[in-house]
Amino acid sequence: MTLEIFCPFWGDPDLLFETVDSVRAQRNGDWRLIVIDDCYPDETVAGRFAQIEDERITYVRNEKNLGITENYREAIRRASTPYIAILGCDDLLHPNYVDVVLRTIADAPEADVIQPGVVVINEHGARVTPLVDRVKQGLLAPRTDGATAVLTGQEMASSLIRGDWLYWPSLAFRTATLKRIDFREGLPIIQDLALLMDIAFDGGTLAYTPEVAFSYRRHGSSASQKTLMDGRRFRDERAYYRTARGLAKAKGWRQTARVAAIRMMSRLHAVTELPGVIRHGNGAALKSTLAHIFAG
Repeated sequence: MTLEIFCPFWGDPDLLFETVDSVRAQRNGDWRLIVIDDCYPDETVAGRFAQIEDERITYVRNEKNLGITENYREAIRRASTPYIAILGCDDLLHPNYVDVVLRTIADAPEADVIQPGVVVINEHGARVTPLVDRVKQGLLAPRTDGATAVLTGQEMASSLIRGDWLYWPSLAFRTATLKRIDFREGLPIIQDLALLMDIAFDGGTLAYTPEVAFSYRRHGSSASQKTLMDGRRFRDERAYYRTARGLAKAKGWRQTARVAAIRMMSRLHAVTELPGVIRHGNGAALKSTLAHIFAG
């Protein structure tokens, strides 16, 4: 089975080509890479792709800037294989990534989402273990003893709303599921969680294998960090948790609704971010963070 790997691009061209090189280094060559340039203002990028002699790699440039969510949608519109991945343009595949994804699909053919094992690197490529990732990997991810864990429906939804332990750019998806279930509007920072929850609410299945196959690059100046400092991050997160609680109640998923109402890990995340918000955030950020910690 060929795995289509999409890479929506807006960022550092040098990091992009590190990502491309990591795809080309796959031990399993049954892949196609489609890079979708969202009008990044660097005219050298197209020329660098023209020098790559690999028919499995396609470079396209949008006619106009679409923005991150619409560029994801463009990737999904172009998808033509049963499963796809949508990489960040600065993350790295390990040489076993395609093998791990295809093996997990074979083990769990009902899976709509596949999560391989992930390590975290910083902007310089050094491996790091921030608190958020220690919590994700040590407390929130399922214990598997090396086997594939399969979560479906309410179990998947409860696990993710307790604390989103997935790494969006590392995921592989059933293409038909992404073509059927769209991103929610108005949630640019947590659109990944919202989409994954909608897949769960639709009765979807998540398969997780702990075999490490991906390096996720965490930047101190990411869009997520910026929205922490202006108050949008926790404001949007609270709004989504209320939505998730309502959806769970409508389906009779009492456990999911209860976890969404308590949102304990989300509150604790706000506690850990509070010192930074006090130092660097604005008044709206402080108000939003305190509301996230204490509000019902």
